[in-house]
Amino acid sequence: MSLSLVVFLLILLLGAGVWVGLALLGTGAIALSIFRDLPVIKLMGFELWQSLNSPELVALPMFVLMGEVLFHTRLSRDLFEGLKPWMNRIPGGLMHINVIGCTLFAAVSGSSAATTATVGRMTLKELEVQGYDKNLSIGSLCGAGTLGFLIPPSIILILYGVLAEVSILDLFLAGIIPGLCLAFLYMAYIGIQVYRNPALSPQTSTTVNWSERFKSLKLFLPLILLIIAVLGSMYVGFASPSEAAVIGVVGALTIAFIQGEINKTSMAEAFKGTVKTISMIGLIVGGALFLSKVMAYLYLPETLGNFINSLELSPFSLILLLLVVYVALGTILDGLSLIIMTLPITLPLIIGAGYDPVWFAIFLVISVEMAQITPPVGFNLFVVKNLTGEPIGKIAKASFPFFLILGGFALLLALIPEIATYLPSTR
Repeated sequence: MSLSLVVFLLILLLGAGVWVGLALLGTGAIALSIFRDLPVIKLMGFELWQSLNSPELVALPMFVLMGEVLFHTRLSRDLFEGLKPWMNRIPGGLMHINVIGCTLFAAVSGSSAATTATVGRMTLKELEVQGYDKNLSIGSLCGAGTLGFLIPPSIILILYGVLAEVSILDLFLAGIIPGLCLAFLYMAYIGIQVYRNPALSPQTSTTVNWSERFKSLKLFLPLILLIIAVLGSMYVGFASPSEAAVIGVVGALTIAFIQGEINKTSMAEAFKGTVKTISMIGLIVGGALFLSKVMAYLYLPETLGNFINSLELSPFSLILLLLVVYVALGTILDGLSLIIMTLPITLPLIIGAGYDPVWFAIFLVISVEMAQITPPVGFNLFVVKNLTGEPIGKIAKASFPFFLILGGFALLLALIPEIATYLPSTR
């Protein structure tokens, strides 16, 4: 009865257009008032303070600020121009810049939407002008943009580490190989499609010598150095994730200064964007953690866990079931809310099935990435809609092959967990 009411209240509030964070707080407060004789307001205040006062969360606003500063530079244009000379002989040509650009920007952003928007605002128009197939361009951007959640520093992985009490550095390391594997699979798919149908890509006879290629490196060398500084400082033990985030902000400001992009307007926009993003994250995190605490008071995780255990599923069947559930829930909830709300229930099940919590973080992020390109709430679909003006249905159809790649890779990850756990095990 209590579980049914919680689900009903949440759907009702979200359906009424209430902000996600407030819907989570409201659902928890109403359910607690009905089923437990407890001081709801005092308990809510205490839980919100406890959940949002974690030292590990300090890294979040800094990484968001780093991404915002870079978003207001000419990074996307430099990425495109710098990568262009290297793509002319690869089947698919400049379309691969969607994937490589998103992979590189993901390493300094932590946000899927920001990665998609930054790379797409330069590549989509240029690819269309050059005669590349619009559907494949759109689909590759939507798919590659999801790497912003997986490749460190990832906002979702930071929150997972705080909630699951897992090393954030281990999570960052675990995301590197899967992120690069997905980027390779995306590029392979683009290459195969263009090889099968050359009309998808314009035929060019332009030759680029190695001198021009090496000269182009200077355009995105600052970004590569920033990635090495942020991730390298953590890996060698020089900096904690929070300290590495500060290094990232300083590096981003340095790049903006060198490019001549630092001014009152751009910095005001960067700080405003950071405040808006962190406020949204804080409200969702606080609401979701309060609701999860209420669910614990009502013994809902144990009830649901016992039910799933009664099904006597094999570990792989459990993973397959969770993949389907997360993708389904992702059609109505954003990835951040989805992970925070469900983790108190799913993490004990996964550990009980013998899976590593670090591995589960990567599996979970890939599941959320699938939701990012699933209508009607797939955030990446709306980002690309704003960039192109195309209808959501058309964008979702163009993204579907990349959705399948993500799903296949999630199952591969379940069969070969070492893809995610190898790098953390070397530390």
